[in-house]
Amino acid sequence: MASRAATGKAVQRSARDVAHEGFLTHQRMRWAKLAATLSLIAILAYALHDPQPRPNGGTALGYALGTVGALLIVWLSLIGVRKRRITPRPFSLKAWTSAHVYLGLSLIVIGTLHTGFQLGWNVHTLAWALMMIVILSGLWGISLYATLPEKLSANRGEVTQQQMLEAIRTLDRQLDLAAQPLGADDAALVRMSLEECRIAGTLGQRLSGQYASDGNARALAAVGDKVMAGLRSGQADERLQQIQFLLERKEAALAQARRHIAMKARLELWLYIHVPVTIALLAALFAHIISVFLYW
Repeated sequence: MASRAATGKAVQRSARDVAHEGFLTHQRMRWAKLAATLSLIAILAYALHDPQPRPNGGTALGYALGTVGALLIVWLSLIGVRKRRITPRPFSLKAWTSAHVYLGLSLIVIGTLHTGFQLGWNVHTLAWALMMIVILSGLWGISLYATLPEKLSANRGEVTQQQMLEAIRTLDRQLDLAAQPLGADDAALVRMSLEECRIAGTLGQRLSGQYASDGNARALAAVGDKVMAGLRSGQADERLQQIQFLLERKEAALAQARRHIAMKARLELWLYIHVPVTIALLAALFAHIISVFLYW
């Protein structure tokens, strides 16, 4: 009984470990080892190959490396299709993503050796350059996916994005009510917060998280100055202090929502670069292959 219980616990731990295993370490980095082996074979074949007058993509090895590289590029570009399908192992999405990362990195070796380091201003070099851009942008994407989910979770806490936005709207309603008894000048500051505050802002603001000219920040600074002046003169205005309190709460809520938006914007920016360049790579690869068969 004790032996069976111990075995059961071991199986549960193993299942838990697999469930929480990241795509970079999936199946004990099986795809990393395969990609490293593939790259090593390509390097050894290139080192033992002695074409005349010089290495290039038109040799037997060049064609072999080019075929492997082209097939890899086409297969790697299908990950978007794979994400829309739910299938069990051994072709789980995690396994596919792990293969996508490591086999994509092996293209640095395979694709570069295919060129024989004969680069110039032509469609062949364009295909190689686009491939390198896709790979480098992919490395950026890996760093984002490896770090941002945890940061998003830590920033969000127990609330959703919708709840963050609802909290800001609630504070706006409270500010509107609190501003009713104020004079025209003070009420104008509250309107600045209500009417000139943008949660998302421009692309630059979303990515940087800097909203220095935002209406709520300016209103909070102006109200803060008035509250401090009143305290120094011994004529503190409780209504303004209430407004300051609500503006501070709104600024904190805005900061949380904007951090969330900034992190999501970085992921979106990566996709806006990686996906279009991948499409351009496929077009250049097709042009490269056609030109080779037509003119070489």
